[in-house]
Amino acid sequence: MERRKFLKNSSLSAAGLVSASTLVACKTELKPEAVPAAMVPTTPNPIKPIVVCTWNFFNASEKAWKVLKEGGNALDAVEQGVMVEEADETNETVGKGGRPDRDGNVTLDACIMDKDGNCGAVVCMENIVHPVSVARKVMEETPHIILAGKGAEKFAYEQGFKKEDLFTESTKKQYEEWLKTSKYETTINIENHDTIGMLAIDENGDIAGACTTSGMAYKVAGRVGDSPIIGAGLFIDNEVGGATATGVGEEVIRTVGSFLIVELMRQGKSPQEACEEGVKRIMKKNKGRKDFQIGFLAINKNGETGGYCVHPGFTYREYSDNGHENREVISFYE
Repeated sequence: MERRKFLKNSSLSAAGLVSASTLVACKTELKPEAVPAAMVPTTPNPIKPIVVCTWNFFNASEKAWKVLKEGGNALDAVEQGVMVEEADETNETVGKGGRPDRDGNVTLDACIMDKDGNCGAVVCMENIVHPVSVARKVMEETPHIILAGKGAEKFAYEQGFKKEDLFTESTKKQYEEWLKTSKYETTINIENHDTIGMLAIDENGDIAGACTTSGMAYKVAGRVGDSPIIGAGLFIDNEVGGATATGVGEEVIRTVGSFLIVELMRQGKSPQEACEEGVKRIMKKNKGRKDFQIGFLAINKNGETGGYCVHPGFTYREYSDNGHENREVISFYE
């Protein structure tokens, strides 16, 4: 009897607690939704279409612009835009003709991201001229985001890409000369540096981005920088904007640079203000250091752009109905 009474009392108590909890829950549900973080306020006349890219890549931005003006989407524009540089043998920091690692292997990295947050990347891939296109195949044809090394190369062949020697006579001679000393050091603002990052907004107002590189010349074999890392070398949020980076990738990765800049724009900062804050975060962790370069480029939903860097010299090219120009950016160090 005592046990029955205990169970009965316990049941009544539990029922009371459930009822009370239910009432509290109901009351909670009636509360208004939390106010979201500040978004980029839309303007009556946003700039679109528009394409921007790191450094003075005239031909790449022109190709992307042609895609956009013919009604193409932002994803096609950025892919086809950076492919121009991947195929340019005179650009020794991207694609065919890229400088090798210290073991003499030309390894390429790239990533791509669309308006819906879908993304794909390849790292340390050899013998394929267009890593950005393989990255897109990873995004569209697999459940994965990153494929690496021989696995990425094998996947590329399965998708119909052709094997090609990425060395050129010029990069072979440079490598042979480098072997005489095997001295490794970063060089600030080498010609076009080591990356092309591209961001575009199409006629529908949708944003996409791509980033591709052969990485640091004579790097340790297997080294991967920020360029193919979503959130570091590139990030897109179709409600807010996009950002991309160039320079010493290790420093960008430490702050998840491109994601940081997009989130700063979400909080209400302009692309210019966000890029400045991104570089300053990096410099706060590297007080007094002057031996590396970082450049950030950003665009918001309205087509407003901005850039900032550690040292003078970084530029970005912008193409819209307002014109096609190479923009110099201000820097942390004068």
